[in-house]
Amino acid sequence: MNLPPLTLTAYVARRFAAMVLVMLLALTGLVALFDFIELLRRAATRQDATFAIVATISGLRLPFMMLQILPFAILLGGIIAFWRLSRSSELVVARAAGISAWGFLAGPLIVAIAIGVVATTGISPLSSAMLSRAERLDGIYLRNTSGITALAGGRLWLRQADRGLDPDGVAILAGRPANTGRRLEIAALRLEEVSVWRLSAADQPLQRVEAPSAVLENGAWVLEGAVTFGADRRASAPAVLNLPTDLTPGRVEDSFASPDTLSFWALPDFIKVLESAGFSAVRHRLHYHSLLALPVLAAAMSLLAAAFSMRQARRGGVAQMLALGVAAGFALFVLDRIAGEFGETGTLPVVLAAWAPAVAGLMLALSLLLHLEDG
Repeated sequence: MNLPPLTLTAYVARRFAAMVLVMLLALTGLVALFDFIELLRRAATRQDATFAIVATISGLRLPFMMLQILPFAILLGGIIAFWRLSRSSELVVARAAGISAWGFLAGPLIVAIAIGVVATTGISPLSSAMLSRAERLDGIYLRNTSGITALAGGRLWLRQADRGLDPDGVAILAGRPANTGRRLEIAALRLEEVSVWRLSAADQPLQRVEAPSAVLENGAWVLEGAVTFGADRRASAPAVLNLPTDLTPGRVEDSFASPDTLSFWALPDFIKVLESAGFSAVRHRLHYHSLLALPVLAAAMSLLAAAFSMRQARRGGVAQMLALGVAAGFALFVLDRIAGEFGETGTLPVVLAAWAPAVAGLMLALSLLLHLEDG
């Protein structure tokens, strides 16, 4: 096997990157158009939802759409790029000169991995920030609901550490969110009709607190007019009670939002806080590992594109091979969604659910390329 000249590697990589970029822009534009039309339909019955608001929401969702479409853009862009190189006999000449397919695929593979890394570490934080803003605008102008004020049943349940009565104790807090209005940011979270159960590490009841209202601010729940019931079930006089917490209004609201609205860099710490507060972090862990697996998925898509498109035109069956490539990408997408559903329900471990589709696609691509090169 001869190593390919650097010029050839760079040339194939440029052709691959250019076609992936074209496909990414084209697919994103197509999906954004349908999304914009759907937003206009929903805004038709909302007087406050002006054209500018709808356009803003649609524009803020663009990076998120690009992330969702990226694997398909790599697959379709790679298929077209390698097919054009094969049709013009450029790859045929390279292989006739003794250059292995593994050699000139190094450039596209590096490009695909780099795209995946940039998408995870750079585009994903930008996407989360813009999508969070878009979701807030959507909730205000198109749904008239936002964050925790849209809870089913109207009550919020929280669990957090409580070291006041027991070093390893916990507190379970329930109340009805009182924050209303069209504010995009909340500095404090206010609950009404609040009940707090303070438990020991062995889940033995230590104290119950009833209060007409509670405000979360400055690292503590401030319960106004709190009546405390001890082990003897006697009620204390109403007083102000401070209950320390690691929660913030933003974290409470984010816990009910989609994991897509959280930055990749903020997810690990947020998951720890979420679990310590008693929230389920399965969706957030799944999203975090899916982002980590994105470079591997991008590499798998680039190799799949090569495996299904480097067939010589004179041997026939090119259309069938290209169709099989698209079908393989769609099957990988379905596998990813099914694994994600199993991961969210706890049927599959989160790591397996997030990484299995990417690794399966990579193994399939390597098998096809080994057959193409050596079979």
